[in-house]
Formats: sequence, C-alpha cells, structure tokens
Amino acid sequence: MMNPVPELYLEFQDTEWPYTYTDHDRQIVRAIVLDGAGKFCFVRAIRDDEFGNATLIETSGGGVEPGEDLRCAIRRELKEELGAETEILCKIGIVSDYYNLIHRHNVNHYFLCRALSFGEKHLTQEEAENFHLSTLRLNFKEAVREYETRADTKLGRLLAQRELPILKRAKQLLDAFL
Repeated sequence: MMNPVPELYLEFQDTEWPYTYTDHDRQIVRAIVLDGAGKFCFVRAIRDDEFGNATLIETSGGGVEPGEDLRCAIRRELKEELGAETEILCKIGIVSDYYNLIHRHNVNHYFLCRALSFGEKHLTQEEAENFHLSTLRLNFKEAVREYETRADTKLGRLLAQRELPILKRAKQLLDAFL
C-alpha cells in the first residue's frame, strides 16, 4: 500500500437532464486498476436505455451492499466485472454527483488498485445482456482520448466529468510513487 495521500473530494451537478428531485443516495465503489503491463483496466458498456443509446467507458465498480466495508466492496466488484484479484494501493477520493434522470445522488468512493491476477468474471445478467460489459486495457493517453470521444452523449459527458479528474489524479500518484 502507498503512503497515505490527501484524498480528493469533488462535487458535480447533472447539467444534462433537468433537475426535478432527488429521492435516494447510492454508495458506490470504483477503481482505477493498473495491470501488470502498465495499462489501466476499464469497462466498456453498450447501453440503449432511458439514458440513451451509447457506447461508454467507465471505471469498474458498483453499489456497496448494506453493512459492507468499502475495501471489501471494491475487491468484490473488481472480481465480478474484471475477473481481477487486486491489491488496493490507496483511496483516491470521493466524487459526489447526480443522475437527475433517475433522481439519484451518487457518492463514488474511488480507489487505486493493482491487478495481481485475472480470472473468470461474474457479471450480473443485466451487466452481460443489457450493458454488454467488456474489459478495456488502455494507457493513460488512450484512456483520456476514449473518455473525451465518448463524451458525445449526455451520459458520456457525465462520466467524463466524474472520471477524468480521478484518472488524472491516479496518474499523478503513480508517477510519484512507482
């Protein structure tokens, strides 16, 4: 594990859909994952739902179960979505954002992790059939370009707004400590 580093705290509003009300908060864990070849691992989602028709890039992660520890939750999510056993290097920070379309406030806890091994994924039926999740391995510049390219949709812009600052902070941390 890296030495403790100051954590980011960022807040973003949803400017893509009109605000009507927020009726729930969702605790989410997400990770910037570095593989053995120095590439970052992301998930590709192909969506056609209330958020629109889009192909997106996103960090791996998901909802924290009631009573679940954040570190246990991120390890579980990375195993499910990437098939990765990981080492948590540090917590990057928290991003608070909103999805006005579904009336939700997201509290995203971001970690920087190193993949120790890859095995079988355990996607939910929705992840496999509705979102067609697959793994992307990209270097830093490729990842930034992918987020910028996929910001051509409303959801893509929300994801880029939330995740590009975290990716850039992860790169700074890696450059400083590795």
